[in-house]
Amino acid sequence: MRVIDSFSPEETFELGRKLGEQAQPGDVYTMVGDLGVGKTLLAQGIARGLAIAEPICSPTFTIVQVYEEGRMPFYHFDVYRIGDIEEMEEIGYQDYFYGQGLTLIEWADLIQEILPECFLEIRIEKDLEKGFAYRRITINKYGGME
Repeated sequence: MRVIDSFSPEETFELGRKLGEQAQPGDVYTMVGDLGVGKTLLAQGIARGLAIAEPICSPTFTIVQVYEEGRMPFYHFDVYRIGDIEEMEEIGYQDYFYGQGLTLIEWADLIQEILPECFLEIRIEKDLEKGFAYRRITINKYGGME
């Protein structure tokens, strides 16, 4: 487990960029955190670390957005509006989760039962006592992920 203190949006973005640079084909990153904690900002940093220049926004209504232009495909999920796991099956989530790109899943705690055995969990939390821009980012590796 690794805990990172971020005191600005720029620091959060930079952490994302580093995570994107470290990503390997087939990796799955999950993100957990309340609305407005910076999940999309971190996702934008990850995309930059994958050498993706196009704008990244949360795919809340489309569930998944695919970016092909970087050093590997980037599959960005937002499962906040998923009603049940069958919707994920209809999307063909296995093709993404077990594909050759990086899969990033926002609100991953809502679909825990279908997460792969190995993944990197990124948990983002606010602490207003430490400032409005402060974020505590906890990174945990599950399974055999390197």
